[in-house]
Amino acid sequence: MRVLAAMSGGVDSAVAAARAVEAGHDVTGIHLALSRNPASYRSGARGCCTIEDSNDARRAADVIGIPFYVWDMSMRFHEDVVEDFMDEYAAGRTPNPCLRCNEKIKFAAVLDKALALGFDAVVTGHYAQLRTGDDGLVEMHRALDHGKDQSYVLGVLDQRQLQHSLFPLGGSTKTDVRAEAAERGLLVADKPDSHDICFVADGDNAGWLREKLGERAPNHGGAVVDDATGEELGRHDGTYGFTIGQRKGLRIGRPAPDGKPRFVLDIEPVTGTVRVGPRERLAVHRLHGIRPRWCGTRPARLDGPAVSVQLRAHGAELPARVVVGGEGVDVELGEPAYGIAPGQAVVVYDGSRVVGSATISETGGEP
Repeated sequence: MRVLAAMSGGVDSAVAAARAVEAGHDVTGIHLALSRNPASYRSGARGCCTIEDSNDARRAADVIGIPFYVWDMSMRFHEDVVEDFMDEYAAGRTPNPCLRCNEKIKFAAVLDKALALGFDAVVTGHYAQLRTGDDGLVEMHRALDHGKDQSYVLGVLDQRQLQHSLFPLGGSTKTDVRAEAAERGLLVADKPDSHDICFVADGDNAGWLREKLGERAPNHGGAVVDDATGEELGRHDGTYGFTIGQRKGLRIGRPAPDGKPRFVLDIEPVTGTVRVGPRERLAVHRLHGIRPRWCGTRPARLDGPAVSVQLRAHGAELPARVVVGGEGVDVELGEPAYGIAPGQAVVVYDGSRVVGSATISETGGEP
């Protein structure tokens, strides 16, 4: 096939491109320029969209022996990922920008452009596995290396996108990938993995949001209150500095009467109120998801010992019962989850297979 290799400048995408060449495909490498001002994004090995990363990707393409181009996606990235991130926090929700980037940029804007240019597929360094099911549809499964599995942030991909995607690393461990990179003479073999949010230059999410949102209503200032008594315990300068389940940085001047730590239980952006309480009040037994996206056929109900959900990028699998109705998804958890916030994604699995994803809009306690 004629494939486009998305090269971030890291070891995973470099080895994925090399494997695509080895498999006999006609490969062209691209690097996505995502920042309108690269100096404002992460530097060194902490991100995936810096000038240094672009140079690393170009050097890897030279070693592999494939053409290489840089595609400017900065405007689309800012509108679909960065602005969405700010809007979600302004509304008191907790978004996942990496998931949104996969949905809107890497497997939408890039894939659409690739197909328009005559490419058959896009290859990336994500850790996930693709298989053809009995019904002829492409199924996405968890990676062999569960510690590196990225199926959670790929759960937004639909059947059309999966049919034009290649994930060559899904059956490998990270240790094997680094060793292979060294054998191939790729200088990124020992480059540290990127982490945190690529467009927050210093890793201070709250500080970045404070700078970007500023006095923007309704986020400027408010009270931190005890959820049980309504007593004001402190003041804050923006709800964007908090997320459900947060324990540190609550601006509380004295300990709780029972001596136990308090956690953020609820965020009310309109009034600027942040409600805190004990950890047991964070327990979530059921949730509702909106805007579902299905990797294959839309299911009506998922129930059984193999059905599970994942609520964070590196979270545990939780047994669940899932009912699909109308434009939403209702999930009943087999065991409680803690610190789950609206805006996060719930990704549904049937065994190792990814069924689909939805955005959490509501959470509840005991069924």
